[in-house]
Amino acid sequence: HHMPFHPLTGTVCVCVCVCVFPALKQRLDAAEKEMKALADVPKVAFAASLGGNGLQKTTSGNKKLIYKDVLTNVGEAYSSETGEFTAPVRGVYYIRFTANSPTDFPMSAVLYKNGAEIQLIAHEQPSGEGSDTASNGAALLLEEGDRLTLELWHNTQIWDNSNHHSTFSGFLLFPM
Repeated sequence: HHMPFHPLTGTVCVCVCVCVFPALKQRLDAAEKEMKALADVPKVAFAASLGGNGLQKTTSGNKKLIYKDVLTNVGEAYSSETGEFTAPVRGVYYIRFTANSPTDFPMSAVLYKNGAEIQLIAHEQPSGEGSDTASNGAALLLEEGDRLTLELWHNTQIWDNSNHHSTFSGFLLFPM
């Protein structure tokens, strides 16, 4: 039987194919593996505002804030029932919150991890007439199952309405 020869070099074309295919297959397999790893990264992003129309104030200890008006909840990691964000995977998350309030009384919003460690604080003293907004945010390394909540400190207040002045939001930057 007759093998096709390359007219210039006289080599058999079949040899070229046999040499190139294993290397190509290896690269394709590696690319597929990488694509699958990317596809497996959970999509996590949430944003919620306190909602309601008016003031939340405490003069008898700290009060847990429940952000009821959900704007975004990709991955369902935020609960508007409990006000908790639960990290679905170990990774670095960007977390941000804003607090708005009339300036006649101190204002606060304090981020807690797993009910204890204070992560970030927004706090303002009274300052005459009008209203103030304070915000804070950071990239935080969270373990799978870590819970983030916001609290109102003793003797402070926070305000919101349908325009979403006081918000709690975050998203997964990358898993670790």
